[in-house]
Amino acid sequence: MSFSRAEILINKLISNKISEEELAEVLAGISDDEGGKTYSDALEIYFNRLLKENRPNGEAGPKES
Repeated sequence: MSFSRAEILINKLISNKISEEELAEVLAGISDDEGGKTYSDALEIYFNRLLKENRPNGEAGPKES
């Protein structure tokens, strides 16, 4: 599975392993309309993966009360 540049940078950002240049790239991408969508999608993938990993049945949806 290959990751997009946005996904790679988001993973580095979250793990606190991002360089100054990479952070500047993220910030520039987020402020750009088209790039913002790319980073939004990458963050959604990341958070859905977290939800799936932390749910007992492996589903990536909100927990029901």
